[in-house]
Amino acid sequence: MIKKIAIQGVKGSFHDQVVSEYYGSEKTLLECSTFDGLAQAVANGISDQAVMAIENSIAGTILPNYALLDEYELMIVGEYFLSIQHNIMALSGQSMADIEEVHSHPMALLQCKKFFREFPHIKLVESHDTAEEAMKIKHNNIKGRAAIAGVRAAEIYGLQILHKSIQTIKNNVTRFVIIQKQKLSQQENITKAAWKFVLDHKRGSLATALNVISDCNLNLTKIQSLPVIETPGKYAFFVDVTFDQTKDYFKAKSLLEIMATSFKVLGEYQSGKS
Repeated sequence: MIKKIAIQGVKGSFHDQVVSEYYGSEKTLLECSTFDGLAQAVANGISDQAVMAIENSIAGTILPNYALLDEYELMIVGEYFLSIQHNIMALSGQSMADIEEVHSHPMALLQCKKFFREFPHIKLVESHDTAEEAMKIKHNNIKGRAAIAGVRAAEIYGLQILHKSIQTIKNNVTRFVIIQKQKLSQQENITKAAWKFVLDHKRGSLATALNVISDCNLNLTKIQSLPVIETPGKYAFFVDVTFDQTKDYFKAKSLLEIMATSFKVLGEYQSGKS
């Protein structure tokens, strides 16, 4: 039974929102200040599972998080797509004219940059978490400061939303993965997988691997590369594939296990709805 879920950030963060929507019931949260700390918590059995952001429709893949899955031997067992709506919030009784500083995560500030052109008097200050800034404003009763965070943060910390959905690109979606130490025991219903493989450093090796994926009727949805630190000139490829038939998947998997100099499954699970 899943009891404790690790998240990056504090209660009211987008990770917390995913926990609420994905699990559908209250879970004990383990708040981690970094993704590395989150991965360690799962690897060491301090939490049963974790929710980890892995990709954003604007910013792209969070590649270091794939590396953490690899380093700590963690498995993706599910995914969830969350529409990210940035809101500016402050203590009640204030307007934008009263706000001198806005604190939030650098990505949130970047995604809302156009909005603040209308308010040149406001200083934008980077921090490491969105909801944590909302919490600080409430706990320290800070007037003249606002935070950018989700509606859930405003509700939890009792802040007034001054403007809703201030992000420049309104269709802003982040993909989160659900991770744990072991892979799923039941694999009949899997429709998506994440792999890491290393190929011989010779002409056509990647093309051959991609042909296997295509010939076995798998859909390649992502491919990223990272240098193999121990072997300069070699690259590890992180790949996401989707499929309709598990027999096609296992055929492609068995072929690539033979072709690759190293092959590792980072997750086999059911696709989430985007």
